[in-house]
Amino acid sequence: MDVAEEVKSVLALAPNWLGDTAMCTPALRALRRKFPNAVLTVAANPACCDLLEDLPWIDGLFRLLPKSSLLPLMRQAKLLAPAGRDLTVVFPHSFRSALLAWFIKSGHRIGYARDGRAPLLTRSLAPHMEDGRITPVYMTHEYLDLVRVIGAEDDGAGLELGVNPAVLETLKPVLAGEGPLIAVAPGAAFGPSKRWMPEAFAETVDILAKQTGARFVLLTGPEEADTRAAVTSHTQTRFMEIPPEIAGIGAMKALLSQCDLLICNDSGPRHVAVAFNKPVVCIMGPTSPLYTDGPYEKGAVIRLDLECSPCQKPVCPLEHHRCMREIPPAQVVEAAMALLSNPQGTVS
Repeated sequence: MDVAEEVKSVLALAPNWLGDTAMCTPALRALRRKFPNAVLTVAANPACCDLLEDLPWIDGLFRLLPKSSLLPLMRQAKLLAPAGRDLTVVFPHSFRSALLAWFIKSGHRIGYARDGRAPLLTRSLAPHMEDGRITPVYMTHEYLDLVRVIGAEDDGAGLELGVNPAVLETLKPVLAGEGPLIAVAPGAAFGPSKRWMPEAFAETVDILAKQTGARFVLLTGPEEADTRAAVTSHTQTRFMEIPPEIAGIGAMKALLSQCDLLICNDSGPRHVAVAFNKPVVCIMGPTSPLYTDGPYEKGAVIRLDLECSPCQKPVCPLEHHRCMREIPPAQVVEAAMALLSNPQGTVS
């Protein structure tokens, strides 16, 4: 199916998680290339809109309201109707997102046939299946497969994000200094099962500080004050302070664009770093690597092969959290040291 070239308005409903939105950028860019003369608008939650700011080929960003009743959803659809008049691409899997596209009444509405929402779409694509069951696939490939049904092809350039030049210029003096710059992101919005222990992050930082003379920046979100306090209370190393006036996702992007290495859980900052071609040491527990194991990442994914993992649960259902607790700081330090010596390498 090839949507007609006279399409003048393209609306993309972006994924709801930062990492998924970063992994969606190749598909968004494919839409831009397919419809170079159309107005491309992306609708997403406010955090994901902040992530996509400064990409010059997106014409407009629309900040969606949090989940609410039917009437506010219909009001948002009315506001989005001009942006999605010709085509709406529904990247999230939820019934609600397809319902929003249906309320917009786009000429073309495409998305995956999940949760009984196919009747709301003009073209639905079957999810990836094995033995009659939906199977995990690298999210960037899933999103690209969706836009491919309307003739939007991948350019192979990978994940892409932009940085506000003013934020970057304000940040550079703060980050100046000797030694490699290592960002540490100990949080994960998905739930506590994705989080390596704060004391393990702290021990890793202290060892690397002694062995490399590195400088460290701690990346935590507004809901992660407890995680931040737990890390700083266990470490002897001082983290660099980012001025509060440039805090937020824009500052995170600018910082990761300048760092030499990111150490993190399987969370949003991981994919932001990949978009800036930075090496990553990712500590992965309960989630399947099939969702995030793509060709663009440099670095190491540290994961234990346990009989109970991946469970895809936000809280460990067995209450032992072995998939994270049994990963030692020494293993993370070893991977980090290898990447600092060879940033272009991949650590097995």
